[in-house]
Amino acid sequence: MDFMLTDDQKMIRDTAKEFSDEVLAVEAAEYDEKDEPNLSAIKKLGELGYMGITIPEKYGGAGLDTISYALVMEQMARGCAATATTISIQLSLVAEGFIKYGSEEQRKKYLPKLATGEVIGAFAMTEPSAGSDVGSMTTSGVKKGDDYVINGTKTFITNGGFADLFLLFVSTDKEAGAKGLSCLIVEKDTPGFRLGKKEVKMGIRATDTRELIFEDCKVPKTNLLGEEGKGMSIGLGLLDGGRIGIAAQATGIAQRALEEATSYSKEREQFGRPICKFQAIQFMLADMAMRVDAARLLTLRSAWAKDAGKPFSLEAATAKLYASETANWVADKALQIHGGYGYMKEYVVERLFRDARITEIYEGTSEIQRLVISGQLLKD
Repeated sequence: MDFMLTDDQKMIRDTAKEFSDEVLAVEAAEYDEKDEPNLSAIKKLGELGYMGITIPEKYGGAGLDTISYALVMEQMARGCAATATTISIQLSLVAEGFIKYGSEEQRKKYLPKLATGEVIGAFAMTEPSAGSDVGSMTTSGVKKGDDYVINGTKTFITNGGFADLFLLFVSTDKEAGAKGLSCLIVEKDTPGFRLGKKEVKMGIRATDTRELIFEDCKVPKTNLLGEEGKGMSIGLGLLDGGRIGIAAQATGIAQRALEEATSYSKEREQFGRPICKFQAIQFMLADMAMRVDAARLLTLRSAWAKDAGKPFSLEAATAKLYASETANWVADKALQIHGGYGYMKEYVVERLFRDARITEIYEGTSEIQRLVISGQLLKD
């Protein structure tokens, strides 16, 4: 594997960092406090092409590789992890769903609008009683004539409150269990669909996480994504790619925490000198830097495997697991270096500490990642 980035990849990374520093980082605390998405920044991201960086050029995107996507995700998460989540859902789960499984008609209809951010997507799989156990979902899609009639509830749906388009996973064959799941395309104004409770979260508060309620909601059969009964494989396949995005997001959170801790340690004085002069602090910073670098390399390795057309489930699970645990560990150490000040909202590390926690839960918990990794080890 070549560890050198191309000139184009470096430029994309540096441009994303500039936007993140000048816009997202400046506004992150405000939108975290307001508990609402930064829609103006999301609009700018669409205008600049970030909402479509991996969408093929023929559908209005930039057609960039997964490594470039991971680099962008890390930089955006440095500024605002919540806004980075919106980018990840848009590209890894929704746009990728159309690219991999959609009909040509569906791609032409939705991908150009996703690429510009005119349409925001959401991925609706989780239910109140179906999280890691996807096969136990009860939301149904019953075929009646030329329509599917949907009934059920989804929960914890990121982007839910402002999304225009949902990739909705339903049971189209109750008797078949996990083999009877399908994916349907649902637009926000479809009769029978409404938003439920808005969740008040610990972290990534500048996202809108919602309950979705479907009561005799009808969508045409042409809104089936891929084949009927293939919903489980579609969902898990998309989550593999999504884990690369979350690994990059977690790496970005950890990188920002390292930067904040390093800067603070140079400014804060105790016992007559900056605390960075104390070996205990130096060792913490060294361990933080080492883990951030390892998380980044594992993330880029998984992106490289995907770009190379190789199987990447193991690499993505490894990256997501290590990077998310690193984000939590590094954020914890950054807060510790800040001491009592780190516990106060006026310091960035307080938000980073809260934002990091979800990365070990969504798009597959750490326990699920360990099952994926151990399954690969033991299958032979």
